[in-house]
Amino acid sequence: MLVIRLQRNGRKSRAFYRLVVQDSRRTPTSGKVVALVGHYDPHSKDTVINQEKVKFFLDHGAQPSEKVVDLLQKQKIKLPNWVKPSNPKNRSIKNREKLRKNQSQTTEEVVEKEAVEVSVASSDKE
Repeated sequence: MLVIRLQRNGRKSRAFYRLVVQDSRRTPTSGKVVALVGHYDPHSKDTVINQEKVKFFLDHGAQPSEKVVDLLQKQKIKLPNWVKPSNPKNRSIKNREKLRKNQSQTTEEVVEKEAVEVSVASSDKE
Protein backbone atom coordinates (compact mmCIF):
# COMPACT_ATOMS: atom_id res chain seq x y z
CA MET A 1 0.00 0.00 0.00
CA LEU A 2 1.24 3.50 -0.79
CA VAL A 3 1.28 6.37 1.68
CA ILE A 4 1.85 10.09 1.30
CA ARG A 5 4.03 11.27 4.14
CA LEU A 6 6.63 13.81 5.15
CA GLN A 7 10.33 12.98 4.83
CA ARG A 8 12.62 15.10 7.02
CA ASN A 9 15.61 16.87 5.49
CA GLY A 10 17.82 19.77 6.51
CA ARG A 11 20.25 20.33 9.30
CA LYS A 12 19.78 20.19 13.04
CA SER A 13 17.19 22.71 14.29
CA ARG A 14 16.44 23.78 10.69
CA ALA A 15 14.32 21.03 9.23
CA PHE A 16 12.31 21.05 6.05
CA TYR A 17 10.17 18.25 4.73
CA ARG A 18 9.55 16.58 1.40
CA LEU A 19 6.09 15.26 0.59
CA VAL A 20 6.78 11.80 -0.78
CA VAL A 21 4.75 8.84 -1.96
CA GLN A 22 6.25 5.70 -0.48
CA ASP A 23 5.53 2.07 0.25
CA SER A 24 3.99 1.89 3.73
CA ARG A 25 6.39 -0.87 4.80
CA ARG A 26 9.42 1.38 4.38
CA THR A 27 10.57 4.02 6.82
CA PRO A 28 10.57 7.65 5.69
CA THR A 29 14.37 7.71 6.02
CA SER A 30 14.95 4.69 3.79
CA GLY A 31 15.26 6.88 0.72
CA LYS A 32 13.23 4.56 -1.50
CA VAL A 33 10.52 6.84 -2.79
CA VAL A 34 7.89 6.22 -5.48
CA ALA A 35 7.37 9.93 -6.20
CA LEU A 36 8.26 13.33 -4.83
CA VAL A 37 5.07 15.44 -4.82
CA GLY A 38 6.16 18.60 -2.99
CA HIS A 39 7.93 20.14 -0.04
CA TYR A 40 7.08 21.99 3.18
CA ASP A 41 9.17 24.39 5.24
CA PRO A 42 7.69 24.75 8.76
CA HIS A 43 9.82 27.81 9.56
CA SER A 44 8.61 29.99 6.70
CA LYS A 45 5.33 28.06 6.24
CA ASP A 46 6.27 27.73 2.56
CA THR A 47 4.40 24.83 0.94
CA VAL A 48 4.76 23.68 -2.66
CA ILE A 49 2.59 20.74 -3.77
CA ASN A 50 2.14 19.24 -7.24
CA GLN A 51 -1.65 18.95 -7.17
CA GLU A 52 -1.93 16.71 -10.24
CA LYS A 53 0.41 14.08 -8.78
CA VAL A 54 -1.28 14.20 -5.38
CA LYS A 55 -4.75 13.77 -6.90
CA PHE A 56 -3.49 10.89 -9.05
CA PHE A 57 -2.07 8.99 -6.07
CA LEU A 58 -5.08 9.74 -3.85
CA ASP A 59 -7.41 8.45 -6.60
CA HIS A 60 -5.34 5.27 -6.74
CA GLY A 61 -5.57 4.63 -2.99
CA ALA A 62 -2.53 6.27 -1.42
CA GLN A 63 -3.16 7.00 2.28
CA PRO A 64 -2.10 10.48 3.45
CA SER A 65 -0.73 11.00 6.95
CA GLU A 66 -2.52 13.37 9.35
CA LYS A 67 -0.07 16.24 8.78
CA VAL A 68 -0.28 15.77 5.01
CA VAL A 69 -4.09 15.95 5.20
CA ASP A 70 -3.76 19.27 7.06
CA LEU A 71 -1.33 20.61 4.44
CA LEU A 72 -3.57 19.51 1.58
CA GLN A 73 -6.59 21.18 3.16
CA LYS A 74 -4.63 24.43 3.58
CA GLN A 75 -3.73 24.27 -0.12
CA LYS A 76 -7.45 23.76 -0.89
CA ILE A 77 -6.90 20.37 -2.55
CA LYS A 78 -10.09 18.32 -2.60
CA LEU A 79 -9.68 15.07 -0.69
CA PRO A 80 -11.60 11.86 -1.40
CA ASN A 81 -14.53 11.03 0.88
CA TRP A 82 -12.68 8.16 2.54
CA VAL A 83 -9.96 10.50 3.89
CA LYS A 84 -10.98 11.52 7.39
CA PRO A 85 -9.38 14.73 8.66
CA SER A 86 -8.23 14.55 12.26
CA ASN A 87 -10.29 16.29 14.92
CA PRO A 88 -8.68 19.15 16.81
CA LYS A 89 -7.38 17.88 20.10
CA ASN A 90 -9.69 18.62 22.98
CA ARG A 91 -7.33 18.47 25.89
CA SER A 92 -8.69 18.11 29.37
CA ILE A 93 -6.89 19.82 32.21
CA LYS A 94 -5.69 17.47 34.91
CA ASN A 95 -5.62 18.61 38.53
CA ARG A 96 -7.40 21.93 38.07
CA GLU A 97 -6.96 22.74 41.76
CA LYS A 98 -3.17 22.88 41.28
CA LEU A 99 -3.35 25.71 38.75
CA ARG A 100 -2.00 29.02 39.98
CA LYS A 101 -5.17 30.86 39.14
CA ASN A 102 -7.09 28.44 41.35
CA GLN A 103 -4.71 28.60 44.30
CA SER A 104 -5.64 30.94 47.13
CA GLN A 105 -2.18 32.50 47.51
CA THR A 106 0.80 32.56 45.24
CA THR A 107 4.30 32.08 46.59
CA GLU A 108 5.11 35.77 45.95
CA GLU A 109 2.23 36.85 48.18
CA VAL A 110 3.41 34.48 50.92
CA VAL A 111 6.98 35.85 50.69
CA GLU A 112 5.68 39.43 50.83
CA LYS A 113 3.57 38.66 53.93
CA GLU A 114 6.54 37.02 55.64
CA ALA A 115 8.74 40.04 54.83
CA VAL A 116 6.11 42.38 56.29
CA GLU A 117 5.82 40.23 59.43
CA VAL A 118 9.61 40.20 59.87
CA SER A 119 9.87 43.99 59.45
CA VAL A 120 7.01 44.53 61.92
CA ALA A 121 8.63 42.17 64.44
CA SER A 122 12.02 43.90 64.11
CA SER A 123 10.46 47.38 64.53
CA ASP A 124 8.62 46.16 67.69
CA LYS A 125 11.94 45.07 69.25
CA GLU A 126 13.47 48.52 68.81
